[in-house]
Amino acid sequence: MAYSRELADRIREQVGDHPGLTEKEMFGGIGFLVAGNMAVGVTGEDLMVRVGKDAHDAAVVLPGARIFDLSSRPVRGWLVVDAESIATAGDLEGWIQRGMTYAEQLPPK
Repeated sequence: MAYSRELADRIREQVGDHPGLTEKEMFGGIGFLVAGNMAVGVTGEDLMVRVGKDAHDAAVVLPGARIFDLSSRPVRGWLVVDAESIATAGDLEGWIQRGMTYAEQLPPK
């Protein structure tokens, strides 16, 4: 499945030269990792965000968010946010910040 290169570029614009940030193609899309830990990514036209299990319930009810479901196996702590809900730079920034904050708390891989 192809992923939105435009959305990937928008993410790159917002994360800038964050220390320890790398990119990796995964899940048919692209992931942005902090010290080897997934923070956000692009799947199709949508944003994938790792918020962690503790923040899952509060984040999944936000507009456009749904549980990340890989091969009919929902993954708690990972969300997908539809493209319409991240149309503005501010909306995208909020979701990126959630993912980056969570990934920064994890030990490096």
